[in-house]
Amino acid sequence: MSVPFHGRTVQGWILGPAAEVPEGKLLSVRQVRSAIRFFDRTMLALLQWVSERYIVPLSVAIQRSYPPRVAGEEAAKHVKPVARGKPRTASLALYGSGAVIRSGVTTWLRPLPDEEASTCLEAVETCLASGSRALVLVPEADPLPETARALLDEFGDAAVLAGGDARERYGTWLDIRSGAHDLVIGTRPAVFAPMQDLGLIWVSREVHPGHREERAPYYHVRDVAAARARLEGSACVLSSFSPSVETALAAARGAIRQAPAPRAAERAAAPLVETTRGEAEGHSPRLASLLRGARSAALIDSRTGYGIARVCRACGEPAACTSCGGPIVMERGAYICRVCGARGSCANCGASAFGIERGGTERIAEWVGRMARVPVSLQAPGAQTPPPGDGRIVVGTAAMVKDLGVLRLELVAILDPDRALVRPGLRAGERALATWMEAAAWAGPRQEGGRVLVQTRRPSHPAIQALVRWDPMPFLLREAEHRTEAGFPPGHPVFRVYGPHGLGQAIRAAFPRVETLLATPVEGGTVCLVVVPPGDFPVFRLALLDLVRDGGVSRIEAEPQL
Repeated sequence: MSVPFHGRTVQGWILGPAAEVPEGKLLSVRQVRSAIRFFDRTMLALLQWVSERYIVPLSVAIQRSYPPRVAGEEAAKHVKPVARGKPRTASLALYGSGAVIRSGVTTWLRPLPDEEASTCLEAVETCLASGSRALVLVPEADPLPETARALLDEFGDAAVLAGGDARERYGTWLDIRSGAHDLVIGTRPAVFAPMQDLGLIWVSREVHPGHREERAPYYHVRDVAAARARLEGSACVLSSFSPSVETALAAARGAIRQAPAPRAAERAAAPLVETTRGEAEGHSPRLASLLRGARSAALIDSRTGYGIARVCRACGEPAACTSCGGPIVMERGAYICRVCGARGSCANCGASAFGIERGGTERIAEWVGRMARVPVSLQAPGAQTPPPGDGRIVVGTAAMVKDLGVLRLELVAILDPDRALVRPGLRAGERALATWMEAAAWAGPRQEGGRVLVQTRRPSHPAIQALVRWDPMPFLLREAEHRTEAGFPPGHPVFRVYGPHGLGQAIRAAFPRVETLLATPVEGGTVCLVVVPPGDFPVFRLALLDLVRDGGVSRIEAEPQL
């Protein structure tokens, strides 16, 4: 509906009857924009949880919970509300280890390398057979993950993939609300899908960065799915070969259930992982020998292009972009700035001839093409390159590692894991290991010749050993210890808060029990990173909202990328 507010007309939603009628003048509703009920009591409770957990107005949480409204779709579909039933999700036994999926419980499931899609399909089938509905959340929809494809093929019209243009998304949302589909598959906005009788929420590849919303309320699908499962009394499954540090720590502490396959089954299904010392340009004798006989392979390098410019050939100065001072790389035969994308020219003399350090996906593809007996493809950014398969070798970055299903490649090579492990950010190691394990699963079991080659100068690094042993938990628990020592314990709410100078002192004065506070002066004010003990969060939230009302805080960003 449209309502007057401080001289403006704004959008509003009816939450329910007021406990008390305020005194004074009451303004009339100007327009009822839709007769559709956008949330029921259970969904409203979830949106209130989102509003409180991520410290955003409830109106923002509501507005992000459904696609932009298209009035024509409402008229075309004649939507009627559906009565809420009672979920009847059955327990599901996997790998002979007993019931691991239960109503109202969050479970971390580590599927066998070849069984990611089939395990999800089995769980959904059990849920639907019990009379409940299921929601499957994937991190990306293009290309369509194999897990989503398998579900759509199996359940036909009973399943729907949420997505498309604005009209299609809203029309699908109305269909879901009316109960037209028993299974909904979608990316992160689908976590709010208006489903009745919800028995199962399945989060595929829960460690993937695509599960984190990049605008207010900055939620993570993992946390919202678990909260919704508690409210709905449904089961929540977090599925991944290697989980996030938060999930690993919660599983180790018993806060969520852990359901890996038996170690014997995991070791039998995992590929053989060997390490070798990498040489210049991503080469090694071992890699060369394996490639000469391979008919299918995936080679993963962290850098695109043919090489990076090191020195200007005209003046001898270190290469740097004229526009921004950033590094200059050679890609597709041209020099460009890696930062701003400008044409590469020397910041000192303006010349465009450089001495380069060769290395990157283009250089690797050129080298492999000279020895391989099958075609070699380069996975260029934004290009639609066929996935690796029989009779084809593909070279690319970690961006090409997606849910492609069972591939059975003869070789998966990770060319420079050492660089991935030293990238900035708290989650660099966690995400690197998850990517390696997903790529390694393409190789198939060691008994069938599945092989992964890791070129590293640090073979004893815990992340490398986690891949070799196909067991991520020791490394992830060690990462949890390191984050705690750095002042960012996993599971503790983190906020980036913007405000005027002196914001750090104001936060400490309002909430003395803040766990970690890092204040950085910026132009016109201060930015603070704040870590809060979970038990003290309700008090911190109220203190921060008081600062907002007093003008001491201009912006709050929950769970920032660090």
